[in-house]
Amino acid sequence: MQPHAPTERYQRERDTQNTYLHTLLKKRNRFGWLRLALIILTIILAIQAFSVAVILGIFCLVAGIAAFLIVVSIDVTNNSRIAHTQKLLSINEEELQVLQGNYKQRFAGEAFAPGHHAYAGDLDLFGTASLYQYINRCTSEQGRHKLAQNFLSPLSVENIKDRQTAVIEIAPLLQWRQHFQALMVQTPVSLATQRVTQAWLAEEARHFTHKAWPGLINLYSVLTVASAIAALLGFIAPGVFSGLFVIYLIIATTLSGKATKAYTQLNGIVKEINTLQQAMQWIEEKPFKAPLLHALQQSVKTKGENGHGQIKKLKAILNRFDMRLNVYVFIFLNSFLLWDVRQMLALNKWRQQNKAQVNAWFELIAEMEVLNSLATLHFNQPQWSWPQFSPVHFTYEGAAIGHPLLEASQRITNDFILNGTAKVALITGSNMAGKSTFLRSLGVNAVLAQLGAPVCARQLLLSPVQVMSSMRIADNLAENTSTFYAELKKLKAIIEAVETGKPLFILLDEVLRGTNSLDRHIGLKALIQQLIRKNAVAVIATHDVEVAKLEEAYPNALTNYHFDVQVAGEELYFDYKLKTGVCTSLNASLLMKKIGIELEN
Repeated sequence: MQPHAPTERYQRERDTQNTYLHTLLKKRNRFGWLRLALIILTIILAIQAFSVAVILGIFCLVAGIAAFLIVVSIDVTNNSRIAHTQKLLSINEEELQVLQGNYKQRFAGEAFAPGHHAYAGDLDLFGTASLYQYINRCTSEQGRHKLAQNFLSPLSVENIKDRQTAVIEIAPLLQWRQHFQALMVQTPVSLATQRVTQAWLAEEARHFTHKAWPGLINLYSVLTVASAIAALLGFIAPGVFSGLFVIYLIIATTLSGKATKAYTQLNGIVKEINTLQQAMQWIEEKPFKAPLLHALQQSVKTKGENGHGQIKKLKAILNRFDMRLNVYVFIFLNSFLLWDVRQMLALNKWRQQNKAQVNAWFELIAEMEVLNSLATLHFNQPQWSWPQFSPVHFTYEGAAIGHPLLEASQRITNDFILNGTAKVALITGSNMAGKSTFLRSLGVNAVLAQLGAPVCARQLLLSPVQVMSSMRIADNLAENTSTFYAELKKLKAIIEAVETGKPLFILLDEVLRGTNSLDRHIGLKALIQQLIRKNAVAVIATHDVEVAKLEEAYPNALTNYHFDVQVAGEELYFDYKLKTGVCTSLNASLLMKKIGIELEN
């Protein structure tokens, strides 16, 4: 796939959909005129036909109404295609914007940002201009929550590899993925709908559970319908039948009251259930090879039947329940056929057959939305690589590592290798030279790798690891916490995790900045020595070049790197390239001069 292929492909899809949309809109306009013409034509023909013969007039009237209804049905289908095409068009327009770096208007997932987390705040995972905002293509609450959780908790290597294989398979299927995405957008599936469904499934059926009910209902219907026919034929007097009808109505109303709760409980979720059914059908009918995709398809089967078929049955039951909305039809159906009781029996049977599978339905669409998000990332960034995993802790070997949220034209990449335990990479450097961005690049790519996504690097080999960081510290007025104390709390959590012996990858940027320079130097030196003694692995950025002398005492454990700055006259030039050794060029004094601080020579 060439570098410009994603842009060109989205443009082609957009142009194709624009053309198709104009065709559909022209059809809609023609259908409008056709409906009007059919109404006028039916009236004219019916009037003329009635003047000839009543039966002919009735025939013309029925034929005209039938033709009108057929046109309306075709028009409804056409309008559905218009809505779907508009969604596809919007998806492609948005992807073109994302490729140009315009993604900050998208859902940012601020609500998923935890108050305290090992790395989420430091690595800009949530919020405006965040990794989540850039990657997420989920519209269901289930999908959004699942993706957020994957950002916060690494997957196992086995699950990562399964995801990689699945994403590689579906990434080229652009039209298939976008159709799925458009289906999910029509009425996004919510956690509230899942909870309502689960609550209803968890309830034990309390009414119409005896096995005699189906036979009793059929017998009742035979008797009531037979009495109505007998009344029409004159075998039962009108007064007698009226009395019987009142009895039928009382029986039906009494029994229907027991069905009202279930109807009310489920009626509000019909639109989202429709989205679920269509999306599942789209997934289940696609032949896949990847083990994860095949397993997802199998997970929603009930006794060999596809999950979307079971949802279709539920929709049909709920649609039959909806006939109660027509008072006249409802009175007839309920009084003579016990319609609500019949639907309750069908619901009870459906619940018994499907209660064990429903959670798998919501899990299917959540996982598929996450896979689609990662597949879109892979499609949009074909030059990114798939990370490999080493069983040996600690391993981090990357070539051309960059920050995924920087535009490719502005992104400077670096190679970096850190292997073994009791290792510290100490990075010194000038202000604004790129230390913090580099640390975030290392951390963000470790997060991407361990949620099953491609990484912003030419290649990356790493061991499964828990990232922990202390980079961006803020005070907390609600907790009466100063910046310095907030940082100490983060460092305390890191030290405690180190004590457990967990495989950690620690990223620290200008630690202990809230205290004086002497205390900071003493504290940072002691922290580095403790990390080495405890066999920890860390990358630490600092302005304190004196700490770099620890390399003499720990030549096998500590390695110095730096980012430097070139000065030409009064201007600074940064190349943002990682170099070995200690930084010797500092730029603070020049920056202070540029803003007007008069420094003595």
